[in-house]
Amino acid sequence: MPPSRSQVALIGIALLGIALTACQDTASGHVVGRNGARVVETVTNPPIDGCHRFPEGVTNVDNQTQSNLVLYTTQDCTVPPGGQSNYLDIGNSDQAVKATGPWHSFSFASE
Repeated sequence: MPPSRSQVALIGIALLGIALTACQDTASGHVVGRNGARVVETVTNPPIDGCHRFPEGVTNVDNQTQSNLVLYTTQDCTVPPGGQSNYLDIGNSDQAVKATGPWHSFSFASE
């Protein structure tokens, strides 16, 4: 006997839920770090957990992901005493200013 329409619909909804849950571990898109005009690193679909380091300091960051970023001047995603971090919205770019120095790491903002 073939499954009923309601059973097929429930199975489809369950599979969609599983697929969407699995996608939440990464930020779809790219984070591009530049030093001047030179691309230092492009990170594609990075995990949303943890701290991500640039191999060297970057002066420009493009957030081409579907998640908001927090940029740090330290390599361990911490704010030094008297320092600051910078929030970078989805689809935006940021340029480090001389007062803060280059960005060395980033993490994803908690939602």
